[in-house]
Amino acid sequence: MESPAADDYLKTVYAHTEWQPAPITPSQLAAKLGIAPSSVTEMVKKLAAAGLVSHVPYGAVRLTEDGEQRALGIVRRHRLIETWLVREFGYAWDEVHDEAEVLEHTISDRLLEGIDARLGRPRFDPHGDAIPDAFGRVERVPFVLLADADAGHTGRVLRVDDRDPELLRTLESAGLVIGGEVVVIPGGLRIDGAAVALPEGATDVVWLSA
Repeated sequence: MESPAADDYLKTVYAHTEWQPAPITPSQLAAKLGIAPSSVTEMVKKLAAAGLVSHVPYGAVRLTEDGEQRALGIVRRHRLIETWLVREFGYAWDEVHDEAEVLEHTISDRLLEGIDARLGRPRFDPHGDAIPDAFGRVERVPFVLLADADAGHTGRVLRVDDRDPELLRTLESAGLVIGGEVVVIPGGLRIDGAAVALPEGATDVVWLSA
C-alpha cells in the first residue's frame, strides 16, 4: 500500500511511541493528523489489511514489523530534510516541519543519500529526534520528560516537540537549545546560570537526558 497518506499514518504511529510507551489510539491519531475519526477508521483498516499495523476495534494501533520498517524510512526522510533545510538554507527550527512534510514524499532515494552524505550522516535532527540510518537503526539514549524531572535534576536538552512553532520560538528566545545543559528548578530551568520561567505547556514538550 503505497501512498503519502499511508506514510503519514505510519510515521505518526511511530513517533507517538518514540518518547513514551503508551500505544496510540484511533482518536489520538485523528487529533494528531487533523482528520475525522471515521476517515482514520477506514485508513487503519486498510493499513491492517496490508499488514502494516495491528488493530482491534476500539483498541490501540500498533505497527507490525513491516509497518515499522516503512515508518522508519519515511521518518528518516523527514528528519534528514529538516536538518538539510536548517544547515544548508538557514531555516529556523520552527520553520522546517511543514516544508519537510511536503518534500519527504517527492525527493528520490538518490537525492536523500546525497543529502545524508553531504551533512556528514547526522544522528539527530534540529529538534533532537533521532534520524534512522539507511538500515533503519536508531540511536537511543536514556531520557526523562521535563514534566517528570525532579527539581535539581541536571541534564542535556535532548528533544523539543516540533508541533507548536510559536512555543519553539519562545523556548529558543529563552536560551533553550538542543544539547545545552540545564538544571530543573521550581517553575522553570536554570540555563547558563540564569533562572528562566517556562511558558505554559513547555514541560510537556521538552525531554532531558536522564
